[in-house]
Amino acid sequence: MAEDDLVAGLLAQPTQHSDPVYDTEKKLSEDHDMVADSLENEVDVIHEGMQFPTAEEFLTLRRTNYIQQPLPPFSRTGAGGANGQSGALGAGQQMSTGLTTFYQFWAYICPIAGAYIADTYWGRYKTICWSVAVAMLGHIIMIISSIPGIIGSRASLGIFILSMVVTSTGTGGFKSNVSPLVAEQYRITKCYIAVTRSGERVIVDPAMTTTRIYMYFYLFINIGALIGQIGMVYAEKYIGYWLAYTLPTAVFCISPLVLWYGRNRSVLPAALRIWRYAQRGRWSWNPYKTIKNLTSDDFWESAKPSKQVDEKPRWMTFDDQWVDEVRRGFKACGVFVWFPLYWLCYNQLNNNLVSQAAVMTTNGLPNDVLSNLDPLALIIFIPICDLVIYPALARAGIRFTSLKKIAWGFGTAAASMVWAAVVQYYIYKTDPCGHYAATCVDANQHPLVSPLNVWIQSGSYVLIAFSEIFASITGLEYAFTKAPTNMRSLVMSVFLFTSAASAAIGEAFVSLSLDPLLVWNYAISAILAGVGGILFWIVVRKLDKEEDKLNNLSSGHFVEEPGLNSL
Repeated sequence: MAEDDLVAGLLAQPTQHSDPVYDTEKKLSEDHDMVADSLENEVDVIHEGMQFPTAEEFLTLRRTNYIQQPLPPFSRTGAGGANGQSGALGAGQQMSTGLTTFYQFWAYICPIAGAYIADTYWGRYKTICWSVAVAMLGHIIMIISSIPGIIGSRASLGIFILSMVVTSTGTGGFKSNVSPLVAEQYRITKCYIAVTRSGERVIVDPAMTTTRIYMYFYLFINIGALIGQIGMVYAEKYIGYWLAYTLPTAVFCISPLVLWYGRNRSVLPAALRIWRYAQRGRWSWNPYKTIKNLTSDDFWESAKPSKQVDEKPRWMTFDDQWVDEVRRGFKACGVFVWFPLYWLCYNQLNNNLVSQAAVMTTNGLPNDVLSNLDPLALIIFIPICDLVIYPALARAGIRFTSLKKIAWGFGTAAASMVWAAVVQYYIYKTDPCGHYAATCVDANQHPLVSPLNVWIQSGSYVLIAFSEIFASITGLEYAFTKAPTNMRSLVMSVFLFTSAASAAIGEAFVSLSLDPLLVWNYAISAILAGVGGILFWIVVRKLDKEEDKLNNLSSGHFVEEPGLNSL
């Protein structure tokens, strides 16, 4: 039955393909004739025997304390104990924010190289294996930076920065390939008719199954993050950083074993050439005319083989459908252009919100444990969204499409920063040192903090978690479903690159990551995300109407001929 399948594709059984009921309860809009036609025109082995809907039926990971805080008195491991503040390098909040922002930038720019290598040379599996090896080396270097005798010294800082570079390089090669590899285990790509246990005929939509795959993929990531980060902050507080970094490294050692077990389960140049070819005759000295020509509805038509009047170029070793897939991939990349504004809000989780907690009353709670409210909220609310909210919207006839979810993600991210700005304002009002809360100490150099309870921060973390469900998870799904099959890692890397772009932009805001400017830091992030979300929807609302058509394009065919499709 259709409703019995949760994520059948993850089980590597591509021929078993029933879906959850709500996946099939998609409310149908009026412009699906073309979608239905494309379903009927192409039936492959995977889809053979399925009944497709007619046109009519279509209608009906933490480093802030380590960098920022100094080595506690009499400590050789960085542990602060029950009432002390853990630390190691004592570089301050600006250095902490700058380094964590750089780490994120590098970790999210490397996926482009990883995607290119995977799509062009090695394939996803081999690229993931080598990336895991590089990341493992980075983990080991990070442990070395924190061992007694080295921790707190200049050498410690240098070794730690090296570990960040190596780890983020390996992480980058992994990121752009693992999520497409997971989603590709689900082989159904076209809508078809199924009958539920109650006898109702419904449409099974593979796009909704892909949504569920990515939601639970993200859920299990955050289960690991929650368990790992809570274990790390208590290891850091009571034992030392060497143990905090050793624990995840030991768990990470499982990865090669998993990869070995699954070793048998598993172009950019041509796409750019199509894009360049389609631009011919569309450039003008008039900027308005150029933009209009480059964004016209028929832009990609001239690059289709069937539209060539004379003999087609030798490099045109693909069909019209592959051009449509490339167009869809470029449209997805256009959607991702707005994501750096969203990541500016999300990135506050990794540095400034942790530092904010350090100047509030924690009652012995490690200041960086509160950030685990984010993965905890995700673990709670992902199933609620999947099993309650999204199905309810579908039954009410509300099509909560991918682009609508992303727009709402911008809104909830902006709301989380408004919450953080208000909390920071009241910290300044209640702290003994006013607007210089981060450096507030008494005559004995003991830290003085605001009487505000640290749990007041909870709202920011819950709101940012909702924004991840709406924007981050959906971004992963959108990158996968809208990319040509042989360019999925590349399009995924473009989505991940937006986080690198945001980190680069965030470096310009590092000067705001200190007292007394932190209210402005959060407020500017909120404004950029809020305004960005509105502009995002204005730009993509027309594309949103093409969602079903884009999801049900006929599969294109591309033949790689050596020497023809090089840049």
